[in-house]
Amino acid sequence: MKFLYDLAPLLLFFAAFKLYDIYTATAVAIVASFVQVGGYWLRHRRFETAHLITLGVIAVFGGLTLALHDDTFIKWKPTLVYWILAASLFGSHFIGERTLIDRMLGAHLELPQRLWRRLSLAWVAFFALLGGLNLYVAFYYGLDLDEETRRGIWVNFKVFGLLGLTLVFTLVQAFFMSRHMPGEAEGR
Repeated sequence: MKFLYDLAPLLLFFAAFKLYDIYTATAVAIVASFVQVGGYWLRHRRFETAHLITLGVIAVFGGLTLALHDDTFIKWKPTLVYWILAASLFGSHFIGERTLIDRMLGAHLELPQRLWRRLSLAWVAFFALLGGLNLYVAFYYGLDLDEETRRGIWVNFKVFGLLGLTLVFTLVQAFFMSRHMPGEAEGR
């Protein structure tokens, strides 16, 4: 259920784009992000960092898209979110004794610090790559196609490509980490 809640602004963006246009979709995503953050606060009395990052970036870049009627800004949004996440994960290697990944997942599995660091760096590289891929598809893919077709390709890539790549990468990481889960180690 949390997975769908986290994806709600993206799914609503996609639906609004298919029914209307990029500008309506952007407005819907901004409102949905505010509702998401507010709803999470009302239910849990705390905020999720990823929701706040996404809200901040979509409010600013989505707002610029709407104010200037230029979809360049909304196309930058996924890249900025991914690069902020990559920078945060990378920065956690130098602040404190544990990486962000360790702080988030450490209660569920035990890994040596070197593996937490390796896992964190894998996510840093992955998020950096996703940011670059988004820029490529948004601004350089299919330059021979008309603008509306290119926009549609980018939206589909944003919704299905980036999400699909993230799911596959998460499964690979889960497989890697499963060898270190408490139940797995005891059964050997």
